[in-house]
Amino acid sequence: MADANTANDALRDEVRAWLADNWKGLPKPKPGPGGAGWTVSAEHKAWLAKVVAAGWAVPRWPAEWHGRGLPDAQARIVEREFAAVGAPGTGQDRTNLWANTLLACGTEALKAKLVGPLLRQEVGMCLLYSEPGAGSDLAGIRTRAEKVGDHFVVTGQKVWTSGAATADYGMLIARTDWDVPKHAGISFFFLPMKQPGVEVRPLRQITDENHFNEVFITDAVVPAENLLKNLGEGWGVLQTALAYERSVMGEGARGARSGAPESKTEEPLIALAREAGRLGDPLLRQDLAQVIAYKRLNALNTARAKADLAQGSSSPVMSLGKLAMSRILHEEARVRTAILGAGSLLEGPEHPRAEDANFLTLNAYFTSIGGGTDQIQRNIIGERVLGLPKEPEVDRDIPFRQVKSSR
Repeated sequence: MADANTANDALRDEVRAWLADNWKGLPKPKPGPGGAGWTVSAEHKAWLAKVVAAGWAVPRWPAEWHGRGLPDAQARIVEREFAAVGAPGTGQDRTNLWANTLLACGTEALKAKLVGPLLRQEVGMCLLYSEPGAGSDLAGIRTRAEKVGDHFVVTGQKVWTSGAATADYGMLIARTDWDVPKHAGISFFFLPMKQPGVEVRPLRQITDENHFNEVFITDAVVPAENLLKNLGEGWGVLQTALAYERSVMGEGARGARSGAPESKTEEPLIALAREAGRLGDPLLRQDLAQVIAYKRLNALNTARAKADLAQGSSSPVMSLGKLAMSRILHEEARVRTAILGAGSLLEGPEHPRAEDANFLTLNAYFTSIGGGTDQIQRNIIGERVLGLPKEPEVDRDIPFRQVKSSR
């Protein structure tokens, strides 16, 4: 125990000294065109390059993949020290959806090409999963990828694709075998986005942003080395990717967008109630306590799920956190509106608190839909966590070519 404590103290001192020498702060990120996500500044990329080079970005990974091979307990020490000074970039071995999926399932050539750039955010990414007729049932996709020599030719349509307009690659699921049951005929690729045959059309959201897109793919080319795992094993790769996505969505969500300062010393909802002179309202206090309890419970559940999540695996427990975060966001938005009362009917930069309440109310639906809808999460929890009987799937075991579709 003494040796472990000494090693932990030495690591803590090393991280603190490194941060003291290197961390100087970063400019606040700015929204992209039309609210299409957030731009990554040159200063931010330069900082990430330093973090990756020092091995702090993915401390649990081996040195050959930019890590330090630390056990989880020591990696948490690194993350806490970064958090203490507000420095981003560490813990990507838990949170970087793209790099984690690639490291677990990609070819050696593709990993050597992209893992480092993904950690340094030098490469833009998007998810090419959902289709107009295959959203909740992703196994029903009809985008096809056909092998031609040393590459695949892809044709189909995807929708609800965040960041597609600026992405360099899309993590794509496509059907490569139509004569086996639907889950067995899917393969997973890193599709180059900036090529002829890939057309991106923005979708206007209720928040007046457009970071969702439709993507039309016509005879686009993806090299064979960009196939993750083997042909027909894409469903397993997808489960790994979804576990990381749901982990991130279950741990946190996008906050207010007005730029108005919020308290850093107490729960923002409590600070808002205090600012509005309503902290003494007993009914409101009950609502505040409920939201805070949800947050605390979800943090504990997320920690439990991540403790059981090995590199490259998936966990149905992540669906609990993702579903819980959806409920938290809707409840928090409702309480914000209740605190402001009639003032929540206002909007615009002159009324930042109301602007934030309205935006967060509308944006909460993003978490209810993205990464698998709330209804899908309930199915996963019921079947894979609670062991309840599965819902009937009449098309699960027949060749996909025989599955009826309206498309």
